Amino acid sequence: MLKSLSLSDLENLKETQSLECKLASGRDGQGKLPEDFWPTYSAMANTDGGLVILGVKEKRGSFSLQGISQPEKVLKELFDSLNNPNKVSCNLIQAEHIEQQTIDEKHLLFIHIPAATRKQKPVYLNRNPLGNTYRRLYDGDRLLDDDSVRRMLAEQIEDSRDQRILKGFGLDDIDHESLTIYRRLLSIEKPHHPFLENDDQTFLQQLSCYRKDRETGEAGLTLAGLLMFGVWPSIHEALPQFFLDYQEHGTDPDQRWIDRIVPDGSWSGNLFDFYRKVYRKLTADLKIPFAIQKGQRQDDTLVHQALREALVNTLVHADFSAHSSIRIHKSPGGFRFINPGLMRIPPDIAYQGGESDCRNKTLHQLFFMIGLGERAGSGLPKIVKGWSSQDWYQPVLNENLELEQTGLRLLLYSLIPDSVLQELQQTFGEHFQNLSKQERTVMVMAKVEQGVTPQRLQTILKMHPTDASQCLRQLTEKNLLQKHGHTRGTVYTLTGSNILTPGDVFAEEALPSRSSEPLGASSEPLGASSEPLGASSEPLNLNLAQEGQMIEGLNVPLISDLKLLSPEARHAFESMAAPVKQTNKTSRDKLEAILIQLCMQHYFSLKVLSELLDRSEHYLRLKYLNPMVKKQQLERAFPAHPNHPRQAYRSKVG
Repeated sequence: MLKSLSLSDLENLKETQSLECKLASGRDGQGKLPEDFWPTYSAMANTDGGLVILGVKEKRGSFSLQGISQPEKVLKELFDSLNNPNKVSCNLIQAEHIEQQTIDEKHLLFIHIPAATRKQKPVYLNRNPLGNTYRRLYDGDRLLDDDSVRRMLAEQIEDSRDQRILKGFGLDDIDHESLTIYRRLLSIEKPHHPFLENDDQTFLQQLSCYRKDRETGEAGLTLAGLLMFGVWPSIHEALPQFFLDYQEHGTDPDQRWIDRIVPDGSWSGNLFDFYRKVYRKLTADLKIPFAIQKGQRQDDTLVHQALREALVNTLVHADFSAHSSIRIHKSPGGFRFINPGLMRIPPDIAYQGGESDCRNKTLHQLFFMIGLGERAGSGLPKIVKGWSSQDWYQPVLNENLELEQTGLRLLLYSLIPDSVLQELQQTFGEHFQNLSKQERTVMVMAKVEQGVTPQRLQTILKMHPTDASQCLRQLTEKNLLQKHGHTRGTVYTLTGSNILTPGDVFAEEALPSRSSEPLGASSEPLGASSEPLGASSEPLNLNLAQEGQMIEGLNVPLISDLKLLSPEARHAFESMAAPVKQTNKTSRDKLEAILIQLCMQHYFSLKVLSELLDRSEHYLRLKYLNPMVKKQQLERAFPAHPNHPRQAYRSKVG
């Protein structure tokens, strides 16, 4: 919890997904809980929790201290409303969640709103969840549509979403070849299992794939049974939105994919067969040396186990009532697993392991019985262990709240390349050699990424914010790193290296004409991107990569003036931006997707983006560019000067 706040802290205050500032003076100036507190309470409770500071005024991104004359009056109103079911469905706030502070003789209230559990969601207002449920997105409270609310209600009631009986579906909807292969795998894993002695219907009943309701007498396949062993026409009839999509991408940016598996009628289309087909593709060309144990070659490495776990997790945690598909992507840079539905436990708890809340418990059990998938919340730690065995970047798990999807990114880039280690050892000698493994990793990141921030360490190394700041401070005190900028723009680089500034690039002598040298294939940025699921990630035509100014210190060209582009390139970029420029009203998803597509192979200056999209620079930076940088969809050319008017942006989608 935040224990103290100074006047100087107000200069650096910024409303975020987890922080909101509100006045609470009331019309008479004596203090009143603002009515817009309640949508924020619902939104933060239904997301990841957050902090509301009462007594602070916000205007155009600046904050000023106003205070509350009678904080006790505001607190009484708060708890009266929290315990009134006509006002809010659930009271999450206790006395320990409230802090009072006095700054410059003005009283503030800090209200810490915990995240609601699955059983408590949705937290809604006015006795009706429909039309009164909010979720926190970026720095605002978003009213949820009725479908999203109904999914939250189903999540609250149903511990396992795959056990319901599908009316009218029976053994005729089963792919018997899939069932036969599953029986064979079970007999290999558990040769004497008693289920194997029974006929198909009894076998399915014992697996909870076929069930009879004792109260109604209704009998039939369960959702788990149809998804695991069904035939595609029957699955599609029961779940019209259900779709499975595996794509493999090569190095040619003009080729959308080199291999794809979708339910096309040539195979069953069920989860069991999809797993068997896709796992072979994922592991087909892994360059992992085999091990020898007790004189026997061991081809099943920790990486193979991690990929199995990632694939099974994607299938068994999916929300099959949602309107998006399961997607698995493979590329030379790594793997991406996407499933519909948000996580039932927070990502940080999932990383730690030991806690499990599977959305489809029957499906999970079906895979587990044939030796696939972990129990008791150990799945993600096993994936992390597999990737750590090769010193690759730690797997990144994230949620897309807008699309209600969960993504897992597994990069094949080494976190500690040998060549970089050798260079750092030569430069810093025993000072580098005496560092801890974590400190050496931070130094490598600073070298490879030309600078590192506390936020980057939190994302990639999963360091606590305090530990990240302390590590960077200690390396600075040892004269191994040097600090640039301040507050949110602070960047640390290796001692002796300079960080690029807008003044370096935009000085008159530093503005070369458009480069005629082709840009080499750029590797995916080290570290996981949090690509907005659903946004276009198709690369620009390669001839456009020759456009812009090549600046030392930037790994792709920078476009700072449309007049410096060839007519063909300018036309191409303007056509790309036209869907936004031609209308005053554009959805956030659409504008973000176009920003990512524009910036795929170039840094675009704020001025040029404003001109292309016909949006003011202030609006673009505040409402889109800053939030997209925070979500790691974009990166700044000059991270130590985040709000510089000549800032430029590049997409981090690989």
